[in-house]
Amino acid sequence: MSVRAVLPDLNTLNPEELKAVILSQHEQLLSKDEQLASRDEEIERLKLLIAKLRRMQFGRKSEKLDWQIEQLELKLDELVASRVQQAAASPVSLTASAVNQERRRARHPLPAHLPRETRKILPKQEACPDCSGALKFLGEDVSETLEYVPEHFKVIRQVRVKLACVRCDKIVQAEAPSRPIERGIAGPGLLAHVLVSKYADHLPLYRQAEIYARDGVELDRSTMAEWVGGCSRLLEPLVEALRRHVMSADKLHADDTPVPVLAPGNGKTKTGRLWTYVRDDRPWGDKTPPAVWYAYTPDRKGEHPRAHLREFTGTLQADAYAGFDAVYEAERVKEAACMAHVRRKFYDLHEAHKSPVAKEALERIAALYAIEDEIRGRSAEERRQVRNERSRPLLESMKQWMEDTLGKLSRKSDTTKAIGYALGRWDALMRFCDDGHLEIDNNAAERSLRAVVLGRKNYLFAGSDVGGERAATIYSLIGAAKLNGLNPEAYLREVLSRIPDHPINRIEDLLPWNLAAEFAKLQLNNARTI
Repeated sequence: MSVRAVLPDLNTLNPEELKAVILSQHEQLLSKDEQLASRDEEIERLKLLIAKLRRMQFGRKSEKLDWQIEQLELKLDELVASRVQQAAASPVSLTASAVNQERRRARHPLPAHLPRETRKILPKQEACPDCSGALKFLGEDVSETLEYVPEHFKVIRQVRVKLACVRCDKIVQAEAPSRPIERGIAGPGLLAHVLVSKYADHLPLYRQAEIYARDGVELDRSTMAEWVGGCSRLLEPLVEALRRHVMSADKLHADDTPVPVLAPGNGKTKTGRLWTYVRDDRPWGDKTPPAVWYAYTPDRKGEHPRAHLREFTGTLQADAYAGFDAVYEAERVKEAACMAHVRRKFYDLHEAHKSPVAKEALERIAALYAIEDEIRGRSAEERRQVRNERSRPLLESMKQWMEDTLGKLSRKSDTTKAIGYALGRWDALMRFCDDGHLEIDNNAAERSLRAVVLGRKNYLFAGSDVGGERAATIYSLIGAAKLNGLNPEAYLREVLSRIPDHPINRIEDLLPWNLAAEFAKLQLNNARTI
């Protein structure tokens, strides 16, 4: 998120200092204009290149050519969405040329074949606010919004009735309802569908455009990219509230995954990271709502998890990533290791070599997981007691077996490395025995990254660092909705319909668990009307 510079008190500056401030602001404006102009030129260049490749594609099939077109389509999606999001976040407006270009873009009329739903919006006043005279019909303003109801499109006609006072001719009319995207034609249901299709169902925007065209609805891919960027910015305060809830936990699960990101200027990719932090205490019967928060960073430096966890105090369950070491050194955060990572190393050995040592390790670890299955859902104290009585002896026996086995193996063997990995973090592996709030592994975090991994296979890369941040925003809300048993598309539809007029000091009202009861009631009412 960008940080805006604060102007000094102009009343206290002398003429020379005022000149310096004006020159500095002018340079910033020129720089911003150049950046926007460069991005616009890149967008136009990509459009021409895609059109050229499509003409080349006609008449012959080439998997390489198809792949090139797909990559350029994805890059164009991200550039357009980034342009809108960065322009909205900037104190500098679009350049005059960009504004004129937006004005010249003709908006296609909404398809006539779609069903229409008319909503009349009457003024709140029943009498003239100036003289209390009776009101008579004067006219009406009509606007249309393209909405998506599961499985079909429809057009909502908002008719704002105009009334005029019979005494003084004052005109009375209700204000136009707020829209998630200012002056946009997309309703909250359509926006939610586009977001969930892209980030949960892994459908890039250009593929969505092809699907919608089959229903006779021509939605330009660049328009949808603008919607994605606008929604991401609109939802940022809600994601910040989600982050505060996650970081207020006493125990967190953390993990990260690589995200290829297009490097500006050279057309190649660099590797960004998407981090996940999960709060989920349901396994020990706690009623606190589960949640997940994602964060994007352009690299994997240890400074990033330190920044993410600056407010967190408690136990962190994670893998052996060295970047977390500085977090543990402050002693504000305790380390709990992941038995699933230990198991995975022996599993790979067994699959590759049918190693008897690996097989025995897997059997010993399976016995620990069998105990965990029995006590899932019990109180933290019960879990602690059972683990100390049954799991601790198994762990102590496994440690002795590993130490004895090491003396019989080559120091360079893969089995030695797998055993060394486990013994090297044994205290952190044992910590779950002393605390019933903890889990035996970090699978909660790994589950939260599955959608990202599946999406990565389809997108292949993010178009920019801003695109990575945008993905983290949407993934956070979709993941939190799923953890709380909500349909993410229905949840986002409800949030996007409310958030434009929602008070910022009550943004927590829109978190998934706070809407769950009301949401269930809405679904029940909708089911009754069908």
